[in-house]
Amino acid sequence: MLLGKILKGDHGGKVFLLILLAVMIAVPILNALSPDHPLYLSTYTVTLLGKYLTYALLAIAVDLVWGYLGILSLGHAAFFALGGYAMGMYLMRQIGDRGVYGNPVLPDFMVFLNWPKLPWFWYGFDHFWFAALMVLLVPGLLAFVFGWLAFRSRVTGVYLSIITQALTYALMLAFFRNEMGFGGNNGLTDFKDILGFSLQSDGTRIALFIASGLALGFGYLACRALVKSRLGRVAVAIRDTEDRVRFIGYRVEHLKLAVFTFSAMLAGLAGALYVPQVGIINPGEFAPLNSIEVVIWVAMGGRATLYGAVLGAISVNYAKTWFTGAFPETWLFALGSLFVLVTLLLPRGIVGLWRRREGE
Repeated sequence: MLLGKILKGDHGGKVFLLILLAVMIAVPILNALSPDHPLYLSTYTVTLLGKYLTYALLAIAVDLVWGYLGILSLGHAAFFALGGYAMGMYLMRQIGDRGVYGNPVLPDFMVFLNWPKLPWFWYGFDHFWFAALMVLLVPGLLAFVFGWLAFRSRVTGVYLSIITQALTYALMLAFFRNEMGFGGNNGLTDFKDILGFSLQSDGTRIALFIASGLALGFGYLACRALVKSRLGRVAVAIRDTEDRVRFIGYRVEHLKLAVFTFSAMLAGLAGALYVPQVGIINPGEFAPLNSIEVVIWVAMGGRATLYGAVLGAISVNYAKTWFTGAFPETWLFALGSLFVLVTLLLPRGIVGLWRRREGE
């Protein structure tokens, strides 16, 4: 009943969720086939698909604040990376005496750098529940503090976009420093287990893929429910005519802060699911270029649709995988050309064609 209410009138969302469910069922079955079978899906491909799903969740988070709130965030890579670092810290604590230096107390890079003891901000990360809490709390807290300062000062438009980009760039520079205690330039890597299961096993890879699919599905439903709620309708009004919304008595800065913080927590969850699948998290994930690329995914898929952001993220990253393998020197030119063409010919994104045909 509740699901039907959330998806009422959302034909594209229903199609997306059905496809997602079908993929989540089909992928484990195809992976279980014999490697000689023509439909066999390798574990590498499963991991690649799982990574695409985490990118799709990140794209939904960006679409929520850009498409429905009008905030062009160029710093969501920061929230994604912070969630990834929180999960990476838990995974590093699981290595124990199997690390290069065999020290169950300190991560290997701390032993190499002669750290005398574990920093206080690493306490608790040997417990999964604590790491899972930090995955949501750290990006959410940063977004809350940043948003409270920015929105109460009524920073909007391109100035807000520049500030979000400066935020992620500052974090990137900070995390590059060895004395920060996060692995410096190399970041966190060489993970072994998660919840006692080997990260190298096919079963764990399938489980991570399914977890990414579930997170994407529930993330979509949560964003859809928010958009259909009173808060979502006011958010769209803020996007279109912020001064009028403020004039009739709404505390615009509070509404912006709520949506922005929730979006950051979704991005942190995406980062946490991304890290165990790719096996590394380093300061490069904070790069402003990554945030700009996410905006391109959303624009190409279709802004203010949510499922369009998913389509954009998966299609662009699939193209990136193919181009970087076949024509590595031309990938950035291809991405730029594709973005320009879609902007000129499909201002509502790829899903705009389908929605126009359906008369939405």
